[in-house]
Amino acid sequence: MPEPAATAAPTLIQPPVQSLIQSVCTLPARGCVLGFDFGLARIGIATGELETGLATPLTTVHAEANAARFTAIGELIEQWQPVALVVGLPHHTNGDSEHELGSRCRRFANQLHGRYHLPVMLCDERYSSIEAERQLRDAGIKPWQRRKQQLDALAAQIILQHFLESHRHAAA
Repeated sequence: MPEPAATAAPTLIQPPVQSLIQSVCTLPARGCVLGFDFGLARIGIATGELETGLATPLTTVHAEANAARFTAIGELIEQWQPVALVVGLPHHTNGDSEHELGSRCRRFANQLHGRYHLPVMLCDERYSSIEAERQLRDAGIKPWQRRKQQLDALAAQIILQHFLESHRHAAA
């Protein structure tokens, strides 16, 4: 299997109300950040800390209805009190074009911003699910059904870790 190519630095979404969004470099030095691996049936969620630069898988929301999704996300935002949110943005492996799911991810990011009034950044998520699957396989987690339960949250952790590493380099 070929090695994944280097991914681009996270970018800021283009929200309807520009003044409510902070740039990546103006995030505080410390605070919690939640990361999302958006999918049509599930959303993987991870938590990370700006000060330490470490991300951890948190949970997966298993719901297709927006009301159930945002109820679960709202509870996590209340519990974790993040200073920012990061949403994975899928691109095709050639890197030249956004994946078909990209517009749905952008819409989800805008909905997060509109509901919770937090800065939302998009981060290239290319290869995150493939890497998550590899890590679970290497950890000896079998069968596929057990790996699938952890896959989306681990993919969210990989996306968020990439963001945190990029943020640390941008702030340095």
